[in-house]
Amino acid sequence: MQSVVNIGIVGHVDHGKTTLVKALSGVWTDRHSEEIKRGISIRLGYADIMLRKCPNCPEPEAYTTKEVCEKCGAKTEVLRPISFVDSPGHETLMATMLSGAALMDGAILVIGANEQCPQPQTKEHLMALNILGIKNIIIIQNKIDIVPREKVLENYNQIKTFVKGTVAENAPIIPVSAQQNANIDLVIAAIEENIPTPKHDLDKPPLMFVARSFDINKPGTAPDKLKGGAIGGSLNCGVLHPGDEIEMRPGRKVEAGGTVKWIPIKTVITTLHAGDEEVNEAVPGGLIGVGTRLDPSMTKSDALVGQVAGIPGSLPPTLEGFVMETKLLPRVVGISDESAVEPIHSNEPLMLNIGTATTIGVVKSARQADAEVKLKRPVCADKGAHIAISRRVGARWRLIGSGILKEFK
Repeated sequence: MQSVVNIGIVGHVDHGKTTLVKALSGVWTDRHSEEIKRGISIRLGYADIMLRKCPNCPEPEAYTTKEVCEKCGAKTEVLRPISFVDSPGHETLMATMLSGAALMDGAILVIGANEQCPQPQTKEHLMALNILGIKNIIIIQNKIDIVPREKVLENYNQIKTFVKGTVAENAPIIPVSAQQNANIDLVIAAIEENIPTPKHDLDKPPLMFVARSFDINKPGTAPDKLKGGAIGGSLNCGVLHPGDEIEMRPGRKVEAGGTVKWIPIKTVITTLHAGDEEVNEAVPGGLIGVGTRLDPSMTKSDALVGQVAGIPGSLPPTLEGFVMETKLLPRVVGISDESAVEPIHSNEPLMLNIGTATTIGVVKSARQADAEVKLKRPVCADKGAHIAISRRVGARWRLIGSGILKEFK
């Protein structure tokens, strides 16, 4: 059964995001060799789970992900399938988190009780959720097992002060030990209560944000056994089936005669996967894997991240520049010394996140609330699209505000 809602797991590095996903789903989402070696998430991780409820036990103890209740042995009832998007918390990987946010219907903000709140990326991730319009938020106060009770209460009060006046002001705060599986039932109850299943339009042409792409063939596979490349992401609207022809924009870069063009990539869907299951139809909600006839060399190592896929002729335009209406934050977030955000200047480079795409835009002209940008790498987007804006501060890109795509250029 395909998941019906995508929930982001965000927060500062080493506050226990991936451990929380493991406690909820049984899946360790750090699968990349560098992630395992360094103990941090580098790429977006995914896990699908089925939320369940025991018909006999009282709430909130009744909430579980197990088919058989561990307390009374009764067969549990299915509530709904959901997907987790586990975002990296390290400051150098903020663009990856922003790409993942484009897929989220709600978010869980993980805050470690063993550190002062807020830490730099705790603040940066909350601002990102605010900017991208993600309102359904749950706060997890993790690692309560490794600090004294007084410290937990002090940290709780810090969290309350931190979220005051933000999109998470009224979000529930749940004390948890993900390592010890403590209060996981309360987390599931909070998901059911605070993150509803969104309504999607199935009659529109399908529109899919590509968040991963990969070669599924093992090294040494015989040529006649090779399978086409795969893409992963989430449908915004519409329905996909095996056998459908799709195109991806902006597509591939072609240089000829001194000019550069971006040509849409066209292919045919061979298989659709939701979680570990192969399905005959993919609908919005949850994360899907799409097998294609593409040469695996085109999809390996996330080469197609940021593309938008859909039926040929139905996708938004490919843009090499646009005018955006901007709204800047009062201060730069993500660093301990929070300086004031200066107005956007002409000729400065900005990092822009639109959907799952990350690109650099050079400002051609800047007015009080508008900025016209020329993109280094084009994007596929329509008017009204949300844009996260980051500026180079020292050696890092820092989130400074948001934009709405206003006019094509």
